[in-house]
Amino acid sequence: MSTTTTQSRFLPILLSCAALGMAILMLLAWLNVRGEEPLSPAGNSASTPAQIERGAYLARAGNCAACHTARGGEVYAGGKGIPTPFGTVYAGNLTPASTGLGEWTAAEFWRAMHHGRSKDGRLLYPAFPYPSFTLVTRDDSDAIFAYLRSLPAVEQPPRLHELSFPYNTQLALAVWRALYFKPSSFEPQAKQSTAHNRGAYLVQGLGHCAACHATRNALGASANNGAMDGSVVAMQNWYAPPLGPYGDDKAAYVRTTVDLLKNGISQHSSAKGLMAEVVSSSTQHLRDDDLKAIAEYLSALPQPSLATIAANEATPEVMKLGATIYSKHCADCHGKQGQGVPSIYPVLAGNRNVTLSNTSNLLQIVKGGGFAPSTAANPRPYGMPPFAQTLKDDELAAVITYVRNSWGNRGSAVSVVEVRVGR
Repeated sequence: MSTTTTQSRFLPILLSCAALGMAILMLLAWLNVRGEEPLSPAGNSASTPAQIERGAYLARAGNCAACHTARGGEVYAGGKGIPTPFGTVYAGNLTPASTGLGEWTAAEFWRAMHHGRSKDGRLLYPAFPYPSFTLVTRDDSDAIFAYLRSLPAVEQPPRLHELSFPYNTQLALAVWRALYFKPSSFEPQAKQSTAHNRGAYLVQGLGHCAACHATRNALGASANNGAMDGSVVAMQNWYAPPLGPYGDDKAAYVRTTVDLLKNGISQHSSAKGLMAEVVSSSTQHLRDDDLKAIAEYLSALPQPSLATIAANEATPEVMKLGATIYSKHCADCHGKQGQGVPSIYPVLAGNRNVTLSNTSNLLQIVKGGGFAPSTAANPRPYGMPPFAQTLKDDELAAVITYVRNSWGNRGSAVSVVEVRVGR
């Protein structure tokens, strides 16, 4: 068979493959620009003091400074690394510097919030949680932008992301967005109260609670249509539990949630770890009506199943060792019956966080200790001392198992392997 004949046979196949590839690329391109309108050529209008003040409040609600401020760095100047399973994403500079938002327009900032696209047209990584921020209104986006432009300019060039191949390519990001992201707008539910809808807007949108509390698939996308059913925070070893009411007393749940978000501590529990940071830099600064709206919205979510079935039963020997350690190291603060001290030391008996199937938080707190956040209502919080250097692995496992299976608690035993892996 001649070369010419062979080429003539395969040419239609090659052309078909090329056409298919071009069609796929065109589809990807369309999926990544759907809903976008041409940017307004107009520049930035003058901001009013009221708009800047509102923007400052909204930026607090969105906890923007937490990611866009590096440790020891200038506020909002960026440079903080956000660890992900795919590498490290570095937050950008949000000050009005030439290396930040100095050359941006309000329309370009809105496009970043709503569509996840940078000033130069590049697709942004969802470590910047635009899958949630897409619900933020244009007025709120403009107010946040006005506030950020009122800040002192800090010239700090952005750091390049450190992502592995192929996650460091715009093509891979375009495929991810085509699969998992679609620009959207918040739609209030007519049958719900104004407070409920306000809470939904803050939780789903600006507060981006799903960024931690939603289960993720292997590619980092929400695995259950944004349902906040609990998830281990990537690379952090903290577990963000399911959001929703527990028990039948929703009024009590609302009060407890407001206390926790405002004060960092409630009658029965306290914020630790990543949630303590959220309370410290964000929720304690929110108005009471917004905090209550958040709590009311969460109280209307389906009640999550939180208690575990003790499939891995605690042995009498482990319970005896755990009781001895608890009596020596824990009872003075948490009480002999795990009753705690209201608004000071968390109650352990009947505490839903104690019996979660995921024990990451218990392991973190018992081993590393920690403090609730300092807030206006609780400026000098009591702390939990670390026990990783005091207790052996089998002792840590025993005392945690004891707490999870005493005073009516029912949870699976914690193994020495879990403790060692957690170290």
